[in-house]
Amino acid sequence: MKVKRDVPRLNLQPGMTLGRNYFVVEFLGSGWEGEVYKVEERDTGILRAAKIFYDRPGLRRDQIRRYARKLYKLRQCSIVTQYHHRDVARVAGQTLPILVSDFVEGQLLEQYLRRLPRKRLPAYEALHLLHSLALGVEQIHVLGEYHADIHASNIMVRRRGIGFNVHLIDFFDLGRATKERVQNDVYQMILLLHQLLGGNEMYWKVPQGMRTLIRGRRYDLITQRYKTAGQLRVALENLEW
Repeated sequence: MKVKRDVPRLNLQPGMTLGRNYFVVEFLGSGWEGEVYKVEERDTGILRAAKIFYDRPGLRRDQIRRYARKLYKLRQCSIVTQYHHRDVARVAGQTLPILVSDFVEGQLLEQYLRRLPRKRLPAYEALHLLHSLALGVEQIHVLGEYHADIHASNIMVRRRGIGFNVHLIDFFDLGRATKERVQNDVYQMILLLHQLLGGNEMYWKVPQGMRTLIRGRRYDLITQRYKTAGQLRVALENLEW
C-alpha cells in the first residue's frame, strides 16, 4: 500500500517502536490530521496500518473517537478498511492518539493511473472499477453514512481477474449524512469516471453511454439522475454502449 504524498513531519524510522505493540515498517502517507505508517505487530509479525493524529487545535479527541466508531459501524462494508483498536503512543516528545487497522495491499489509484499509457483506463476497465466503487459506497449509504472525499488519491486499488478490489481511505468527515452529502459522493464518483477515461481530452471519443453517465460533469444533471450510489450502480449494470 504505497500512499506517499507528503514528507512526514513525525519522521518515524523503520524499526522504531510505536506504543507497546508495534514496530514501524515504513511511512505510507499523510494528510491534514496525521500520518499513516505500515507497522508490524510485535508478538505476531502481522502487518497493520497505524494512523497517528497530530496535536492540532482543530482536532479534538472526541472527533477521533467518533471516527473510530464510524469505522466500526462500517466494518461489514467491503470497501472500508477493517478497524482494530484505538491507542496512544509517545511520538516526537508528544503523547498522540493512534488508530490501528488492517494493512491493505495495493496502490493509490492516482499512482496506478500515472503508470498507464496516456494515464487512462480502457472504457471497459473504467466501468469495472467504477462499479466496484459504487457497490461499496452503496453499502455505506445504506448504513446512513457517507465519505465526502472520493478521488483518485483516496482510493486503493488492486487488480483481480477482470476487475478491481478497491478500498476508500481518509474517512474523516464526521457530519450527519444529509441528502446533499450522499449525492456529493455520487457526483465525485462521476468526476472520477471522467478522469479514468482520460478527462477532457478523451471525453468526445468515449462511447455515448458513458458520456450519458458523465452528463458534462454538471452537478445538477448528475444529482437529478442519481440520488445514491445504489442508483448509480444500477445504471452501470444496465448501461448500453
